[in-house]
Amino acid sequence: MAALPAMAASLPQQQDTVAPVIKHAADTAGGLVMQADTAISGNRSAVDAKFNEPSIHSPRKAALYSAILPGLGQAYNKEYWKIPLVYAAIGTCTGFFIFNMNEYKRYRDAYRIRMLNNPDIHDEFEDIYPRTYPAEAIKVIRDQYRQYVDLSVLFFVLSYGLNIIDATVFAHLRSFDVSNDLTLRVSPTIINNRTLGIGVNISIGGGKKTRQGLFYAGR
Repeated sequence: MAALPAMAASLPQQQDTVAPVIKHAADTAGGLVMQADTAISGNRSAVDAKFNEPSIHSPRKAALYSAILPGLGQAYNKEYWKIPLVYAAIGTCTGFFIFNMNEYKRYRDAYRIRMLNNPDIHDEFEDIYPRTYPAEAIKVIRDQYRQYVDLSVLFFVLSYGLNIIDATVFAHLRSFDVSNDLTLRVSPTIINNRTLGIGVNISIGGGKKTRQGLFYAGR
């Protein structure tokens, strides 16, 4: 029975010991939660910054798009007013190619018939160029239309190429700094601590890209 008072006296001491332990564990858990929140917030900020950063305008993409489909590179550059011009140039070259090719085939067939020299076979140009008309004249017209066909192909290729070049060049110019922040400063300077010279500092754009040139004035 004498042990009961001793046990009763030790209970408050154990409670006093347990309470700080529980409080420390709670503080530790709270700190871990705060660290987790901080880590999540940091990751979220990094993700937001990644998605909010300005996209890079790629001239390579513009060239590839125009090569795949004429005018698509201009649309990528947001120069939509150029798309009708691109298709007008390419469409005109295509129309001339089709017309010249059809005329070339007509005169080619007529020349072949004239060369057969068979009176029972008639060509479509007998009303315009009778049989007494020399066949070599038909050949000259055929060769002329053949030359027109070649020129039509050449201009088509040039139009297609200019479409790609235009998209590439203006994609480069979209990232070109055209601000008015251009400064030039010329001042005397000492080169290598022994030579007198003139220093030229050029600052371009808002980012203050500086180029410096040194010119010797004497020793």
